[in-house]
Amino acid sequence: MKYQLGRANTDGAIKAVIFDCDGVILDSQAANAILYNQFLSHFNKRPLTDEQLDYVHCHTLDESLRFLLKDDILVNKAKLLWQKMDYEPLIELLSLQPGLLACLEKLSRSYRTAIATSRTRTMGEVMKKFKLNSYFDLVVTSLDVLHPKPHPESLYKILSFFDIRPQEACFIGDSDVDLETSQRAGVFFIAYRNDNIKADYHLSHFSLLIPLLKQLNTNSSSERVR
Repeated sequence: MKYQLGRANTDGAIKAVIFDCDGVILDSQAANAILYNQFLSHFNKRPLTDEQLDYVHCHTLDESLRFLLKDDILVNKAKLLWQKMDYEPLIELLSLQPGLLACLEKLSRSYRTAIATSRTRTMGEVMKKFKLNSYFDLVVTSLDVLHPKPHPESLYKILSFFDIRPQEACFIGDSDVDLETSQRAGVFFIAYRNDNIKADYHLSHFSLLIPLLKQLNTNSSSERVR
């Protein structure tokens, strides 16, 4: 699938902010641990290790099940189990990251906003529970693309939707998967609360995001003057 990535003439300023979901919009570690431990327990497997929890945090359900179960028959059984599972209790364990809503309230007035997530069928309920729909112009889940992250298709889709070029967007993520996705799409990468990633910029709290964007656009304007 091909995407038209914006107009040829651009001022280079940041016009769109793209968010990962888990670990950036949501604190979801506890919910992820319970979900995947349910799968492992069902198949008499040991509980998640820290390494496994890190993996499932930033990969799709399908990728995570294959990583954990390493058997196609068990993976297919787990998928059937997921289809029947009541995920509402897991959504109740989720919480928004500190300062996010206040940031989105201001951000959505001046920038286009989107989500690129590895989540699947739970995303609609997440958006509804936390009343996030009014803050985002587009949400792209792994069900909306042929190739999930770290393939750049989700970011390409967002860039095409906004009719902007890669240098006019930034992607906020918290994992190496997000970093690779951003690099392959050619957009600025902002690492949220993860100093171990070699990102273009690091963000410790959402109250600092808009000042950072303004600084980036000021720097862009200065480069044009030169």
